[in-house]
Amino acid sequence: MEFSLAEEVRRQLEEALRKRGRVNIVIAGRSGVGKSTLINAVFQGNLAETGQGRPVTQSAREYTKEGIPVALLDTRGLEMERYRETVEQLEREVQSRAQDPDARNHLHIAWVCVSEDSRRVEPGESAMAAMLARHMPVVAIITKARADGGFRDEVQKLLPMARNVVRVRALREQDDEGHVLEPRGLVDLIDLTMQLVPESQRDALAAAQKVSVAQKKARARLIVAGAATTAALTGASPIPFSDALVLVPIQIGMLASVSANFGLSPSQLFLTTLISAAGGGFMATVSGQSIVSGLLKFVPGAGTLAGALISGTTAASITTIFGEAYVSVLTRLFERDRERTPSEQEIAEAFREELTRPRSTH
Repeated sequence: MEFSLAEEVRRQLEEALRKRGRVNIVIAGRSGVGKSTLINAVFQGNLAETGQGRPVTQSAREYTKEGIPVALLDTRGLEMERYRETVEQLEREVQSRAQDPDARNHLHIAWVCVSEDSRRVEPGESAMAAMLARHMPVVAIITKARADGGFRDEVQKLLPMARNVVRVRALREQDDEGHVLEPRGLVDLIDLTMQLVPESQRDALAAAQKVSVAQKKARARLIVAGAATTAALTGASPIPFSDALVLVPIQIGMLASVSANFGLSPSQLFLTTLISAAGGGFMATVSGQSIVSGLLKFVPGAGTLAGALISGTTAASITTIFGEAYVSVLTRLFERDRERTPSEQEIAEAFREELTRPRSTH
């Protein structure tokens, strides 16, 4: 059967996005607590401003945005006179979703927000946290954090069902005397949430959030390790260099998955450009040998002659070098400007430079 690059790229791209899935977060709190500001500070795409809100109950809307693998169920009406109705409506929604056979539609974690300005936990906030904790992990978030004064300990005491309490300040602030308060707690919030959501939702969380490049990198490196293991199994019975094409689908799938986990919306054209950047003559021959031959020189003892055998160890080494180079490039570009997603051209050029950079073989 003839190998089709376009078809392989399409297939691997669809599989990468399917595996990434989506994480669904309940974010609860009274009006004015700063939920929208928090959402826009943590997630890509200004979701609270430009996301599509779908009513799910009279007092809750679900926000999503194309290409960002998170759904946020924003509850309202926790003020004194309405909170019982709000809590009851949301519990029915939670229970309904829990019965859905597709776990991607379940609600995976709840953020219950309390403003530090208020210096108190309202009955509606306590009732909501208690209800949600019966169905999923709950994180208590103190918003607009400026001066604790023991309030965090008070929240922990009043919301004992919360797995932890995180103080956050979503925006940079400056007071009348010129003192600057930088954003705080956002990385801690994502790190804690990553521990509490199901494993199957962690790639989606890493991709959707923008405050922790370290989490994107950590999840991407797991993908590279998995691809290297698959490559090693492929080469368990040494394959001739002339048959190196069998490694190419593994490389394409790895590129697609790493791209998706960094929050990119990879297209077939983008992946094809990356492959071209990595392989030089790959696009002309569609043989896969240019990728392999270009990387074999970095693997001590692997050899570079046509007709050489590629062992499982060598196949894994090639895949690891290839994947780690791509992860390194994306990490560097995202850390340079966390508010802007690098362009496809920037990524492809940086990837080409990374792969041609001299490496030590010792």
